[in-house]
Amino acid sequence: MTLESQNEIFKFETDIRVRWSECDRQGIAFNGSYLEYLEIAQSEYFRNLGYSIYALAQTGFFDTVIANTELTFLEPVKIDDILILKAKTTKLGTTSIRFKVHIFNQSGDLTTVITAVYVGYDQHTQTKKEIPEDIKKLIKAFENYGVVLSLDQLPELKKYI
Repeated sequence: MTLESQNEIFKFETDIRVRWSECDRQGIAFNGSYLEYLEIAQSEYFRNLGYSIYALAQTGFFDTVIANTELTFLEPVKIDDILILKAKTTKLGTTSIRFKVHIFNQSGDLTTVITAVYVGYDQHTQTKKEIPEDIKKLIKAFENYGVVLSLDQLPELKKYI
């Protein structure tokens, strides 16, 4: 991993502790555990913006499925390690959101890079769906300016909250 990518700017971060159930007999996190870390980063990212992605999915306004993930392992993480998950949206498409997570250990070392593509999803038709403009507006304001928009600035979303 290049120094440039280690120094990327992330406006959101959260931390977690590696649990016993996420590790193998050697005390190292299973590969599959990293998808859980991705899920935590994504849900907390949106919670930071003021909304639960789970609640929004139940309304039918905004839901996603993972279409693609890529994980690059640089250093193992072990049981009881405190991990700092730094997350950001790197691209907004018509129906997709590209999301990136850098995972750091408590020493500040970059251990893992995860990229994921989420696609807007309609639960009823089980087909892809456009990302709502208010969700795009919310993400752009945060990623470009570090601003969390109020519900009054998101009239379409306001109907579902």
